[in-house]
This record gives sequence, structure tokens and C-alpha cells, in this order.
Amino acid sequence: TTKINWDVMGIATSVACAIHCALLPVLLSSLPLFGINIIHNRFFEWGMIALAFLVGSYSLFHGFIKHHRSFVPVLLFSGGFVLLLLKQAYHQYENWLLIPAVILIITAHYYNYRLCHKSKCSSAHHKH
Repeated sequence: TTKINWDVMGIATSVACAIHCALLPVLLSSLPLFGINIIHNRFFEWGMIALAFLVGSYSLFHGFIKHHRSFVPVLLFSGGFVLLLLKQAYHQYENWLLIPAVILIITAHYYNYRLCHKSKCSSAHHKH
């Protein structure tokens, strides 16, 4: 069976969201000429936010319940997610809110991953 590392998925979706929000407008500003518009497309942006929330929530919930019981990753993720939602409301501050949001969300996933890995290595049934 294949195990999915949900923290890696969370980091990947956060990075994909950051690329979409920050780099895509700069690199692909000609997309509307071809009839493609995912830049500032509300449906696409809210879909990415929902995906990041679902993957992140599952990952952090799993890590919290099964491995470490630390609220730090949850607090980091929550802070980042609040900034991500504020980015949607205050478009004039989009990049100022996006950058710390992505940093907090990725840090939450990385810290959750480290805590899960540490707990696996210290528990008897995960010894190498």
C-alpha cells in the first residue's frame, strides 16, 4: 500500500497557491489573450483556498491526534489561513498578506512533519 504524506501535500498546495497568486500574474499576463483566465478568478482562488484548508486540516488533525498533541502547528496554520482569507478581502494588500500566510502555512506543515517524525522514532513500534 502507498502511504500519503499529508504534510508534503499541504506544503505542495501552499506552494502551488503562492505560485498562482504571486508569480502567475507576472509570468503569464497574456493568458486572457488566449481565453484562459485563472488570474484573479474567484472560483479558482476559492477552490485553491478550500483545497489548502482541507489538506492542511487533515494533515494537522492527523498529526495532533496520532502523534504529538502539540497545538503549535495548528496555531501557525490558523494564523496563516486567517491571512490567506484576509488577502481575499483586501486585494490592495494581497502580496503583503500572501507572503506571510504562505510562510506560516508551510512552517506549520514542516513543524507538524518534524513532530510526527520525532514521535515515530521514539515510539516502540516505529523503531528502525
